[in-house]
Formats: sequence, C-alpha cells, structure tokens
Amino acid sequence: MKQKILNITLLAISVSLFASCSHKLVGTWTVQRFETTQPGQQGVSLKNIRTVHFNKNGTGEKNINYSALGITHSDQNPFKWIWNDGKYMTIEGEGSELSKTWIIMFNKKKFQKWKSTDGTNNIQIIELKK
Repeated sequence: MKQKILNITLLAISVSLFASCSHKLVGTWTVQRFETTQPGQQGVSLKNIRTVHFNKNGTGEKNINYSALGITHSDQNPFKWIWNDGKYMTIEGEGSELSKTWIIMFNKKKFQKWKSTDGTNNIQIIELKK
C-alpha cells in the first residue's frame, strides 16, 4: 500500500514538473536574436525581429518581420508547438523557418535559447525574451 501511494505521488510530481516547464513558454516572447551560420562562413544575425505568442493549448501566432541582404521577410502564420521533455521544442506550421525541432539550450522563465539545423549544414539559433 505504501509503495502504491509513493508511486502515485511520484507520478503526480513528475506530471506537475512537466506541465510547469511548458507553461513557462505560454505568453508573448520577443525574438531578441535569430542567427543563421554555416561552418567556415560569416553568419547572419538579426535582432528584435518582432514576437512569437505561445498559447496553453499548443498553438501560437508569429509576428515576425525583417530585412536581410536586401530580402524582406514576413511571417504571421499560426503554428502548433510540442514541448518534448524540456529538451526539445517542435514547431509545426507552413512556410516558416521556425517550423522544425529545436534543441533547448537555455530554459528560463524570461529567457529561452534554442538551436537547430536546416538539413543543409546551416545552424540556426533563436533567443526569446519575455
């Protein structure tokens, strides 16, 4: 009986910890930095390119606008997100550079830093600030 109560208690604690980590993300975040680099080449680093909003139900909205190297980019598409064990973040949505699985490098209440690749040797880093 004691073992069963202990197992239920541990399960409840685990679920609440997982839920609290993903709820850190809920709200509006400023995309403080978005960087793309390729080994051996100079990268592109963009600052304050607008916001991303994460809803509790696993959906969100992007409001991203920037110009780089003479190209203007705008992304206001909705997306779905999945928080994977606090180690990975998957964003799903059409036509967005953010749509992929990201490795979570820093996970703080007011600051997030994620890293990913695009499949062609480009490394992308995004920093979010509340």
